[in-house]
Amino acid sequence: MVVLLVRFIFMILGGVGGYALGELLKETYLAEYDPAYYIIGFIISIFVCVGLGFVIGGAAGRYAAKLLNRFQHAIQDVPGTDILMGVIGIIAGFLIAFLPSVILFRINWGWVSDWGWTFALIVYTICGVIGYVIAVQKKDDLLNFFSPSRSRHGEKADDSGGGAASRILDTSVIIDGRISDICFSGFLEGELVVPRFVLNELQSIADSEDPLKRNRGRRGLDVLNALQRQDRVEVRIEELDFPELAAVDSKLVALAKALNLPVMTNDFNLNKIAELQGVRVLNINELANSLKPVVLPGESITLTLLKEGKESGQGVGYLDDGTMVVVEGGKRLIGREVETLVTSILQTPAGRMIFATLKER
Repeated sequence: MVVLLVRFIFMILGGVGGYALGELLKETYLAEYDPAYYIIGFIISIFVCVGLGFVIGGAAGRYAAKLLNRFQHAIQDVPGTDILMGVIGIIAGFLIAFLPSVILFRINWGWVSDWGWTFALIVYTICGVIGYVIAVQKKDDLLNFFSPSRSRHGEKADDSGGGAASRILDTSVIIDGRISDICFSGFLEGELVVPRFVLNELQSIADSEDPLKRNRGRRGLDVLNALQRQDRVEVRIEELDFPELAAVDSKLVALAKALNLPVMTNDFNLNKIAELQGVRVLNINELANSLKPVVLPGESITLTLLKEGKESGQGVGYLDDGTMVVVEGGKRLIGREVETLVTSILQTPAGRMIFATLKER
């Protein structure tokens, strides 16, 4: 479409130029000849110039299409807040430049009055550039100044033990899906912040050629839709981005520090990185482990042994909450329900592991 439009414009310009060329030929070379030669000259000059416009316009149109495509890709990486604040900054700079430009137009000091338009243009350019730079570089401070509630997000997150606090969701906790059940139960309320770059990552995973990744991405999008339909929480898409950072984890930590909000995640590495940089982390896995029933050594557990253990003679079963129970001497009873006696409990980063022996009847 761009190529056709540019080619059409060049053909029109070529037609106008051909007509002017025909007039020039008429006045210069064909004035003494038969009028039929005027018409032939006009037709030839117009056709030649239109043809040149068709050829040149095609090349210019393809080049313009490439530039437009590059601009579209470049503008996609620019956060919407940067564009908005940049426009506001330019307008503010022009308003500031208005007063000195009026003064320049009213001065009658010889060469100063002669060059008033040039000086005014320079003033407008300088003020517009300065306004753009300040607005983009200090957008967070300006947004917090004009929207106090935005700057108080961190206070709500720190001061309120539950209730209507704001929290940032990462990709892993969205795909996991348990966040939806927690919100539905009423234990989690307030605002859930989903960064735009996390949403883009979810969409990229959902469009993956790998069936497993594709299913995980679609599950994450379904979880977000379920969260948006709940009344106890409000899902907000955060447009603030950090183009200079490539990794999503780094962007999450930077966003959490900029908004002074905690991050909800299941990612062990993100957990450690965020804690090292002073960002509060809410780990769903840690919450799940803390909610598991407490089993003490000496208590009796009844469960079904499902498979062999790593060591000789061991059998492995699971509690209702998924906790692994390793039973000494349970290999011979795999597939049967047994009564066991807890001997020790091991807490690992992946969860709690219980060791037990067969209870004597």
